[in-house]
Amino acid sequence: MVAATVRARPGRTVPKLPAEPIPSPPQPAAMPVKVGKTKPGKTPAVPAPAPILPSPVPIPVPKPAPYHGPNRIEPRRKQRLARERDPITARLDLHGLGQDQARRVLEDFLVRAQADGLRAVLVITGKGFLGDGILRRRTPDWLSAPHLRSIVAGVSEAHRRHGGEGALYIALKKRQNP
Repeated sequence: MVAATVRARPGRTVPKLPAEPIPSPPQPAAMPVKVGKTKPGKTPAVPAPAPILPSPVPIPVPKPAPYHGPNRIEPRRKQRLARERDPITARLDLHGLGQDQARRVLEDFLVRAQADGLRAVLVITGKGFLGDGILRRRTPDWLSAPHLRSIVAGVSEAHRRHGGEGALYIALKKRQNP
């Protein structure tokens, strides 16, 4: 049916489909009827099909894994950051760093930023090769570490003008006075 509604683009033709009818699916075999003596005026009884019983072993349905990553930044706050109404007071570029070095630099940067009273920062991870960089994938995992939960309030992908898929807005929690 779909092929019948397709129109060719200008300068092209639609291939002709064979006119063969589509074979119908095989029909199930008829149930045998018990033939025997019947009284006049009565038809032979046809046995009822066997009921379908539930499987004796329940099939386990996998539960979705809980998300343990950092919280998302509220949509309004992300919009204010993207439009530069809330200033991004510090930036960190992780280009060219290895995983271990990038993680240490990121953690130190966030601790210092919170100590300085900053509320939002931009971390540039880069997209990596073919948009699948290791720093880009691992940074949300690092930000969800237990020792950073008291620092990171939320994380969201940056707006295109700030780096898009290769950068993250990180909202910081207020510093608690000891």
